[in-house]
Amino acid sequence: MPIRIDRFENGPEDALDLKAGTQPHTVLTFLATNDEQAFTQTEIHEATDIPRGSVGVVLSRLEDRRLVRHQGRYWAIADGERLASYAAQQAAGSESTTDDYYGETDE
Repeated sequence: MPIRIDRFENGPEDALDLKAGTQPHTVLTFLATNDEQAFTQTEIHEATDIPRGSVGVVLSRLEDRRLVRHQGRYWAIADGERLASYAAQQAAGSESTTDDYYGETDE
């Protein structure tokens, strides 16, 4: 999806789209559904069908926003206030998960 040139030139480089159907949303949904377990990147790839090379990038960007955590090779959904805020917004059907708090989107 194209973006405006002023956004391209002046926008944040680390924007993350958390809308349903995106790779970050898919990973968060998978980890949240399995919140009693931690997974390797390969296991996340196999469970979500996200390309193997993309899983690490997605996880790193989610970790930057404290929505996931990891130890060694294993990744799990985050616990804490930030994740609760994200989950509440998702449950409410809010579009605010795409605002500056989580990273801008093209809207």
